[in-house]
Amino acid sequence: MSNHKILKLCLVVLFLGAGVIWLFTGSVTTTASIIAGGELVTATDSAPFDDRYVGSDTCAACHDAQFKKVAGTKHGKLHTLSSWKGKVVGCESCHGPGKDHVESSGDVTKIISFKRLDSKAASESCLSCHAGKEAHNNFRRGEHWRNNIGCTECHAAHGPDLPKFELGSSIRVGGSSAQNSGQAEKAMLRASDPQLCVSCHTEVKAQFNKPFRHRVMEGTMNCSDCHNPHGGFESKQTKLSVGADAACVKCHTNKQGPFVFEHGPLKIEGCTACHTPHGSANPKMLKRRQVRQLCLECHTGITEELSPGVPSFHNQSQVRYQQCTVCHTAIHGSNSHKAFFR
Repeated sequence: MSNHKILKLCLVVLFLGAGVIWLFTGSVTTTASIIAGGELVTATDSAPFDDRYVGSDTCAACHDAQFKKVAGTKHGKLHTLSSWKGKVVGCESCHGPGKDHVESSGDVTKIISFKRLDSKAASESCLSCHAGKEAHNNFRRGEHWRNNIGCTECHAAHGPDLPKFELGSSIRVGGSSAQNSGQAEKAMLRASDPQLCVSCHTEVKAQFNKPFRHRVMEGTMNCSDCHNPHGGFESKQTKLSVGADAACVKCHTNKQGPFVFEHGPLKIEGCTACHTPHGSANPKMLKRRQVRQLCLECHTGITEELSPGVPSFHNQSQVRYQQCTVCHTAIHGSNSHKAFFR
């Protein structure tokens, strides 16, 4: 047997041995380690049997309001899930063992207090459970992480504060009708998707108030329909990493193609080469008021003014030639003509 094959066999045996040792030794760490009060706290599968854990009922003795609030959320119902059987649930799954905190009469340095953690440390605690989700995997390479915007800036771990409604009608009002635009029921957000985003991205809010816009503020669609707030590989954290226009054509499917004759800017630069995605003062959310102004930015040699002595049908002094899409109707791509005629 050659030395090369012997080396391969040794490596296989080594990895198999390591796997067997891993299976039969100790408990497997399931959540990230966090430093609380100078002590490294690690939650493991055997943690419920650790005498440092006192249970959520003990926490409720002092923190009754928070206990009742979180009980109705997904975090408060982890004990009902079979996948969480034998693991830490309740308050201590996030805040760490509570024995030292209780015995010290509520010393905040003896417990993991998220108010005392910076945004990245708080996010690491959340990612210890949520990192496996497809939408969250790129959070550490996203713009929010780089700008110190943590999970708790947008999500309320205990559940959002929803106001009590005083209905002024004898007609029963459904939950979705009573809920105002600043409230959210999904993903434990602190406010609704658009309102939460524009609280920081104020320049985008102004664009959504223009005459021609995507109906985001009206609730027809959300920012997260096009952007992944938890990070991504595309510019502006747009969803679907298969092209610059992927977030657009998932709704505007008739513009997707493939076409026999492709329009170059659409495939190279994407929809934003001609359109403003959030809102515009121009019809069809175009970047220019007139279609010809937009076309002439690339097609500069079609006019008689710019090509003297060359016969042309594109005389811009005549109104009938000023609207390019009158003739070039299939401007996003054509299956019949290279000049995008119908």
